[in-house]
Order: sequence, then C-alpha cells, then structure tokens
Amino acid sequence: MISKLTDLLALARGSKTRIAVAGGADEIVLRAVRDAVSADVAEFILYGDSETTRKLIDEVGIDTGYEVVHCRDNEQCVRSAVSSVAQGSASLLMKGSVKTGDLMGIFLEEQYGLRTGYTMNLVSVFEIAGFDRLLVVSDAGMVPAPTLEQKVHSILNSMKVSRALGNETPRVAVIGAVETVSMKMQATTDAAIISKMAERKQIRGAVVDGPLALDNAVSEDAARRKGINGPVAGKADVLIMPDIEAGNVFYKAMVFLAQAGVASTIVGGKVPIILTSRADSEETRLHSISLGAILAKENSK
Repeated sequence: MISKLTDLLALARGSKTRIAVAGGADEIVLRAVRDAVSADVAEFILYGDSETTRKLIDEVGIDTGYEVVHCRDNEQCVRSAVSSVAQGSASLLMKGSVKTGDLMGIFLEEQYGLRTGYTMNLVSVFEIAGFDRLLVVSDAGMVPAPTLEQKVHSILNSMKVSRALGNETPRVAVIGAVETVSMKMQATTDAAIISKMAERKQIRGAVVDGPLALDNAVSEDAARRKGINGPVAGKADVLIMPDIEAGNVFYKAMVFLAQAGVASTIVGGKVPIILTSRADSEETRLHSISLGAILAKENSK
C-alpha cells in the first residue's frame, strides 16, 4: 500500500497509457502533458486547433509522446476525444480547454456506451503533512446533494481508487457533523443505514461505519475521548462527505491551508476522467494523470 503521492509515478511509469485530451490547445494542460511524457507515465492524443496546439507545444517544449488531431471547435474536440475512449484507441479522458459540463454531457450520451449505471464521483487522494497515510475523499465536485444510493456508489467508486493504491480492504467513514444519529440531520440517518448495509454484506470489500464526525474518523485520540470504538474510528482510509459543500470546503482547506498534496479523478464511468482545476499545481496535475493511468491499467485487467 503506497503512502506518498510520488509513489503514483512509480506505479504508473512505463504504462504508456494513451490519454485523449479534449481541448489540447491550452498552455497549462500542455505543461501537464510534457511532465507526464517526461516521467514516462502516458502518451497523449491532443484534440483541438492544430495550428494553435503545435505552436504551444513548441513553446512548452514537448518533443515526443503526443499526436495532434485537428478539430474545428470545442464540441468536435469533446466528441472526438470521447469517441476515442469509446472505441478503445485511448484508455482515459482528460479535460483540456473545454467546459466541464460540455465534457460530461457528451461523455454520458448513450451512443458512446460509457455509462455504467453508477453515479460518477470526483475521488481525491490527499497526502497531508503529519498524517500517517493517504486519505481518499469523495465527493468535492460532482454530486451536489447525494441520495442514499449515490452515497453507496461513492463508497464503491472510492474503493476502486483505494485498491489501485494497494489497499484491498479500506476503512470507510461516512461523515456527518456529529457521530450520533439525529432525525433532523439526513446525513446521519443515511450514514447509519449505510453502516448497517455494510454490516449485512450489502457492501463488500470494505469496513464501513457512520455517522462519524471528521475528528473521530481520522484521530484515534479524538475517538477515544468520545468513547467511540470500532475498526474505523480514528483509522479511516476513506471519507464519504455528506454533500458537495462539505467535500469542496474540505478539499480547498486541505490544499490551500494545510498545503496538502492531492490527486483526483472522476470514477464511475467505464473509463476514468482526469479533471483538474486551473488553480491546481503542476504536481497535482502530474499526480492526477498518474492516478488515472493506474486506474486505466486496473480496468484493462
């Protein structure tokens, strides 16, 4: 089981995963492409205006590991990139200079056959200073107000990421504001139901408990002080957030206040999607590409 985000590079190195980039004419995206090619993590198909893309490639300094496919506009960029993963000429999809909504809308069209029937989640892996393990968190950017079923899907998607990191039986905490069930707080009742589902083997391959407040999910001392026992209390590997607000605030607090490292991917479709923010560091983009490549390799088994 890996313990640092830099370990993702070692796992992904040499995989030669082909990544379709929807909107490759973007300097920030091409810097990530350059770094991933240099690290021997992936090769890229860049969909976009060929003249602009090649000019930027020269400026960024990419010598190999890419193919440029000309597209007349953003819609053709997205459709061409999505088609390439649907047909198997690329193993995963990466957002470039296109809108997230446009990318996801086309990805989910039935004609491409990339839907699985499961909810799609943004699953993030954090390396936090002073914390003894990588922490997998869902969902900071996809599902605004997840239903009970969607939270179960979030657990299943997070388990895929955890297993790709080498954790075969992750400890999953379903997070609420408190660790007791309150009929006035839907997140706590959802968590209690999910915990019982796992106890009765309706969710397999993970140890699940909730509701757990954040402190007693990640701190054994906090759990002990509150008298909370169990295999997950204080030892969680995965946090399932109650809604997008909690997930997004957690994500940004970790990155911008705690200076945590992070890698993220969208899971739940037939292929992973790399969706990075323009505010992400170069390390975050490279780690996210590496994580996507590892998941794509797992999918091919």
